[in-house]
Amino acid sequence: MSQFSFLQPTFPQVFDLAAKAETQALADPRGACFYARLALETAVEWLYQHDASLRSPYETSLSACIHEPTFRKLVGDALVTKAKIVKDLGNRAVHDANRAVTKDAAATALRELFHVTYWLARTYSRNAKPPAALQFDAGRLEASVTVTASTVQQIQKLRDDHDKHLDALEKEREARLQNEEGRVALEVEIKALQAEIAAIKTANQATPDTHDYNEAATRDAFIDLLLHEAGWPLDQPHDREFPVTGMPNGTGEGFADYVLWGDDAKPLAVIEAKRTKKDARNGQQQVKLYADCLEAQFRQRPVIYYTNGYEHWLWDDAFYPPRPVQGFLKKDELELLHQRRLTRKPLASIAVDTKIADRAYQARAIRRVGEVFEKDHQRKALLVMATGSGKTRTVIALVDQLMRANWVKRVLFLADRRALVLQAHSAFKTQLPSAPSANLLEGARPTEEQPQRRPCAAVDLSHNDEPDQRD
Repeated sequence: MSQFSFLQPTFPQVFDLAAKAETQALADPRGACFYARLALETAVEWLYQHDASLRSPYETSLSACIHEPTFRKLVGDALVTKAKIVKDLGNRAVHDANRAVTKDAAATALRELFHVTYWLARTYSRNAKPPAALQFDAGRLEASVTVTASTVQQIQKLRDDHDKHLDALEKEREARLQNEEGRVALEVEIKALQAEIAAIKTANQATPDTHDYNEAATRDAFIDLLLHEAGWPLDQPHDREFPVTGMPNGTGEGFADYVLWGDDAKPLAVIEAKRTKKDARNGQQQVKLYADCLEAQFRQRPVIYYTNGYEHWLWDDAFYPPRPVQGFLKKDELELLHQRRLTRKPLASIAVDTKIADRAYQARAIRRVGEVFEKDHQRKALLVMATGSGKTRTVIALVDQLMRANWVKRVLFLADRRALVLQAHSAFKTQLPSAPSANLLEGARPTEEQPQRRPCAAVDLSHNDEPDQRD
């Protein structure tokens, strides 16, 4: 019996796709991840059709649907993260032919889909609710399908299956909207159904949800997924639970959850993963001690991350305070960060180019920004200058100073009018001809989706041939 059988009475379409993913998990992990994603997509679409509390997002993609604020409010952060894991593993299965999809990845996708669909059935089912103690068991997966097609052929078949599924749903809608009577009847039916679903949801939510959604496993899976997306394979024993010595405890020993290594076998970053519901910042001091131990052993201080799987903090404690981030840097980005530690010069030692900024208050503003970055260890600064005081020239001179001091490689200049974009681009080409620049709006035309008054990228400047990293 399928572990998703609780879906069959009320959600037969979701059940069919989930059961198909389940049967393919061991023999065809790529297909299993795809069908798990398709099951999730079908479940999310059902929610938007039947729950009137959800607001339609700006587009109909699965990513937009699961990140819509009303959806997050409805299901909670934990289930949003589970949905994102299923979505991303499914996307990788269909779009990344060069990377194998493992059985563990398929089991992870199915486990997270199980919890999402459990919540769906518990919240909206008209029939008997699945028992709270019900859990997904990867040990019950069986290899029942043999895959002989090439990866490219397999991916193409999965894409075709996805298109057929969407086409079938669209044809079903069109068949019901062929005439005015059908549209009116459908609207009445939808309103009545939404009212019925709201009553069912209210009744079901009156009973406390004691199901164990296994958030610890979700956090671990999400951290691994983010690291894989950044290009970290985590396929070596020393990538996880790396032993360190010199900890201020009784034994002097400890284990760093993750260490990201450079090609020279030196640590680029260390990650502390809090596997509880505690704030990720509770791991800040502990991971700093791991960084101290690694620096003493390898003569290189790693960049610090601490996370609880949902919130991620980056701390380059040699220069800046901690800041929240959305994921992890790639290897070349971390290498560039370490390189800048050694190559960047004191900003005070780099003179402001008076041919660009020739007024005393402009030079004073640039020096103050430098103090904010260098002495105050901040990453942001705000200059408020009157019209006609030379804001653009001041920024160009600041960019020139930062580049010559090896603090930045690329700069993105933004303006909120196309005329200002052209004006700024022309000024950069005139005042700073040594730095190649590009108007990112060339060839673009304002549309209803991208009106003229929206903020616009103006100038993209490149300084040298270091790995691509935008600041």
